[in-house]
Amino acid sequence: MSGEGRDGRAAHGVVGPADAETTRPPLRFGYGTNGLADLRVDDALGLLADLGYDGVGLTLDHMHLDPLAPDLAARTRRLAHRLDALGLGVTVETGARYVLDPRRKHGPSLLDPEPDDRARRVDLLLRAVRIAGDLGAHAVHCFSGTMPPGTDPETAWQRLADTLTPVLEAAATAGIPLAIEPEPGHLLATLADFHRLRRTLGDPAFLGLTLDIGHCQCLEPLPPADCVRAAGPWLRHVQIEDMRRGVHEHLPLGAGEIDFPAVLAALAATGYRGLTVVELPRHSHAGPHYAELSLPFLRRAAASAEAAYDRSAAPHPGRPHPAANPHPAPGEPSATPEGSTP
Repeated sequence: MSGEGRDGRAAHGVVGPADAETTRPPLRFGYGTNGLADLRVDDALGLLADLGYDGVGLTLDHMHLDPLAPDLAARTRRLAHRLDALGLGVTVETGARYVLDPRRKHGPSLLDPEPDDRARRVDLLLRAVRIAGDLGAHAVHCFSGTMPPGTDPETAWQRLADTLTPVLEAAATAGIPLAIEPEPGHLLATLADFHRLRRTLGDPAFLGLTLDIGHCQCLEPLPPADCVRAAGPWLRHVQIEDMRRGVHEHLPLGAGEIDFPAVLAALAATGYRGLTVVELPRHSHAGPHYAELSLPFLRRAAASAEAAYDRSAAPHPGRPHPAANPHPAPGEPSATPEGSTP
């Protein structure tokens, strides 16, 4: 792989506001392998390349790239060659439901009371960073986990900061951002929670954000397009699907309430250059069908967003050009977590 994840700010998935105005890099779309769980990994990657996707969100799991099975380095090298041959970019995702424990969904987490259990999750993330380096991934995705019963919030937040510290050190050494995802029902559930963690850790350079557009629709106080603008400086990975307000259910694109042209226009305006990955894990039974439908949908929405931008950028008597009136600095939104883990 090209190793684009090691080249300064652009490789972290963003460019500066001035650069975004002049270059407006095209959005790059991917599809998550957790939505193609019934396919062999070679078949899944071949499908996405044939459909015209730019990349893949690779979930480390037993059916595709098992991070715990023997010969990991050799299997990762073979996968890197396959990605290269197909011209696919990659993000490494760590949201597999039962990869560490066959009885506990997403367990153990970074918040578990037992140090040995937390260490198992840390080990998975450290493996993910090494795999991401070998694949030339542009980010490693993770999430906090739910707060264990009987744990007070301050203890949970401290555990999260402590367990992520060695992972962030490894990410900095590898030059690949760690992109934590606000997940409904988890300790870190909202953009406001991300900023709390970021400040607690002293704003480390390699701590970034995975923004799930559906989660914004589900529980954030701002509309999804405004969430994108607010999150812009920290965006390192984007997941996308449709969703309804107050209901944490990943829906095919167009089946929910999200204004996709507005979201993609906001995303393009940030200068984000990482992958925007369709996230439909519960539709894996028909994964090839939804992969085939999702890319044309996103391309139409992106074209609508671009057309609207061109109209707004056209000179108009008495109105300054948009480039002369940049958006104010993004804020830090807050919300009360609701919903349940997918």
